[in-house]
Amino acid sequence: MCGIAGMFGNPDSSVVHRMIKLIQHRGPDGHNFWADENISLGHSRLAIVDLSGSQQPMKGVNGQILVANGEIYNYERLRMESKGLWNTNGDSESILALHSSEISGSLTSTSAANHVSWISKLNGMYGFALWDTRRKELILARDPMGIKPLVRTIVDGSLLFSSEIKALTGHEGHIPKIDETALAVRLAWEYPLDGTTLLKDVTQVRPGTIELWKIDELGNAFLHSIANFERQKLNPSDSWNPQTDAEYLLDTFVEGVQERLMSDVPVGIVLSGGLDSSLVAAVAHEAAYRANQPVPACWTVAEDEDNPDWKAAEVVASTLDLEHHQYVLPNDSFDSILPDLAWHGEDLDVSVMFFQPLFKKMRERVTVGLCGQGADELHAGYPRYRNLTAHSDLVRKRIESIDSSVTVDLINSNLPVGENWYLQNHMPENHTGSLSEFLQFELEHGQLSNFQLRLVDRHSMAHSLEVRVPFLGKSHRQASSRLPMEWRLPSGKEEKAALRAAADLTKLPKEIVRRPKLPAGTATSPSLLKNFLTELKPRADEICKKYSKFTKVLQGQPEIAIGLGLFEAMHILDFGRSKKTGTVTDLLDEVI
Repeated sequence: MCGIAGMFGNPDSSVVHRMIKLIQHRGPDGHNFWADENISLGHSRLAIVDLSGSQQPMKGVNGQILVANGEIYNYERLRMESKGLWNTNGDSESILALHSSEISGSLTSTSAANHVSWISKLNGMYGFALWDTRRKELILARDPMGIKPLVRTIVDGSLLFSSEIKALTGHEGHIPKIDETALAVRLAWEYPLDGTTLLKDVTQVRPGTIELWKIDELGNAFLHSIANFERQKLNPSDSWNPQTDAEYLLDTFVEGVQERLMSDVPVGIVLSGGLDSSLVAAVAHEAAYRANQPVPACWTVAEDEDNPDWKAAEVVASTLDLEHHQYVLPNDSFDSILPDLAWHGEDLDVSVMFFQPLFKKMRERVTVGLCGQGADELHAGYPRYRNLTAHSDLVRKRIESIDSSVTVDLINSNLPVGENWYLQNHMPENHTGSLSEFLQFELEHGQLSNFQLRLVDRHSMAHSLEVRVPFLGKSHRQASSRLPMEWRLPSGKEEKAALRAAADLTKLPKEIVRRPKLPAGTATSPSLLKNFLTELKPRADEICKKYSKFTKVLQGQPEIAIGLGLFEAMHILDFGRSKKTGTVTDLLDEVI
């Protein structure tokens, strides 16, 4: 796990050095750089596999230069299939080995489509940049689910790319500005859609996508071609029998946990007490046995020991005989932690404050964590799935409450299709006609990659902790895609029915298997959040007034108004070139 940065076209290595410094929290185990007349690359390493080797930027046998962030879980099998192409004992070199074995021979220029075959062989989470020194081509690629980030922008003809948007401010020509259309969609849908970020002209590389970049005659970078190597597609079968199929579904999940125990450093489990994280804990012994690794310990945080999540997590850890670390959040947690949350999160989140102390505590003992993210998207776990009409009406109401000068293209289904917007039409009624249609929409348009997975990545990496997502293992997501809708969300019954049937085969107590879905942030610290929002209501009201085009929609989401004020303070004021200090009120007072 690492942070990567680069400048392609008229490179300036001092820019890349500043970019890496801004994301050095992602990798405390070494910072290295490489440059030629076309590109400058930087890498900040968190050592997980091959601790003493596998330094990046890494050079391939054909002169390629790689910077990669993430883990390739099938690297040992790939090593066996491409002998003679390896110089390290690490997993990242599998990217170079595959490129060398399949893109060889003629030095004829390639297109992104030429790289689909070999990149499709990677099983993992990753965002990487590979510079082909012979063909003068740059490949940017991101894993199929968007677990690992990769963002980019163009400044004065140069392509800047990195693991986090804050790194882009390493170039003085990059002036961060709010993208009002992207903000409107974020406020309406509750997560950014497609390739957008909250910043104008800052784009995410699409999950499951390859971008091929080249240099023109003036030395400027341009996007030559794009190819998809995997798109998420639901393929529900006609039937599913828990008596015969639940065991297979569970086994695919155990396989996902087993793969994600691949590590030369200690691993832990994020345990909230909900079904998803509890299921990770429930299969930990079996997965560790298969992987020949130690059984991970668990970590839980909450506002007090009477919190339902706290108590449920205690039951899980005790029942499964797992080492359990617990931490009670201090009363001043929101005020003391939110500045860090805003800086690292790069969005408007406030209620998920607990992520910061949780990951900080885990990092004191482990370097890798396992979490339960992804289960709700695959298995239809969110309450909004029960009444799609009501959810559609809510999103539309929010859109219509925003000034029409911002939403005209959105309402008229005229969004400019390209790298930022994958569809012209993002009005809710066009994507909520059925549960399968809506699940498909969320999988492909941002609920996971732009919200849940972003939260986990940014806030864990803030403390140099790598968190992995076993529910998104290839075998489990393929098995989940075939579940009939009635085994995700049966009418009038509990959600995630098939997953609960699989959980019934474990040692989890029935009270945990049947436990209903709760919102993570508010469930963990409900009183702390309520008191904090009450205290800051006057400042939230001022932010609503300041963002006059968005006043009505922000008034209904005071926690988001505070998040917007903190985002402006951290990432817009003074061009976001350094992390600001001060209390929440100090930061908000700077923008109102």
